[in-house]
Amino acid sequence: MLKRLQFLAVPAALNLLLTIAPLSAASDGRDDSHDSDTFKMVVSAGAKTCVPNATATVSIRPAGPVEIMDVSVQGLPPKTEFDFFVLQVPKAPFGVAWYQGDIETDKNGRGYQQFVGRFSIETFAVATGPAPAPVVFNGPFPDASLNPSFNPIQMYHLGLWFGSPQAAQAAGCPATVTPFNGEHNAGIQVLNTSNFADDHGPLRDVNPSALKP
Repeated sequence: MLKRLQFLAVPAALNLLLTIAPLSAASDGRDDSHDSDTFKMVVSAGAKTCVPNATATVSIRPAGPVEIMDVSVQGLPPKTEFDFFVLQVPKAPFGVAWYQGDIETDKNGRGYQQFVGRFSIETFAVATGPAPAPVVFNGPFPDASLNPSFNPIQMYHLGLWFGSPQAAQAAGCPATVTPFNGEHNAGIQVLNTSNFADDHGPLRDVNPSALKP
């Protein structure tokens, strides 16, 4: 009887070890299979006193000629709209910024959104020459009617802003007006990727050819 119990215990122990091993490998937030790249965003300096527990997890995976970026946020004010950007640098003056879309939190201060685009080492902006631009919004940060020329600028950082100064003020944050929403009258930044170096944001480590399609 003892030998039979020992025989049964060996495969059970092996099964337990195989179950624990993948969980331990994934505990750092990285996917060792290279099917995706996962990293954290941190609370911005200007929002630490009013939303100190704000955080986000970002996961990027390939989809043919583009990437899919999943963003999950938590620790934010409930039922609030935020605006999400790809940035040249994570903190002021931010450099070149590209508006990706909105994330709205639920009653528990959690939110999720999925974005499709080029979110990798190949993410950049360029202006090969000045050209007339439409002037649509004339608020505190009016549209420019002409763009400056600049060579390709790689954009590897991410940032999240309150959708309005009023929403920021309701959360106990400063009611500063910034241009980071669709009408250029947003609130302050609440999350960013300043946990990475200015010249080496997390998108720089996302290589499309290294991720399995």
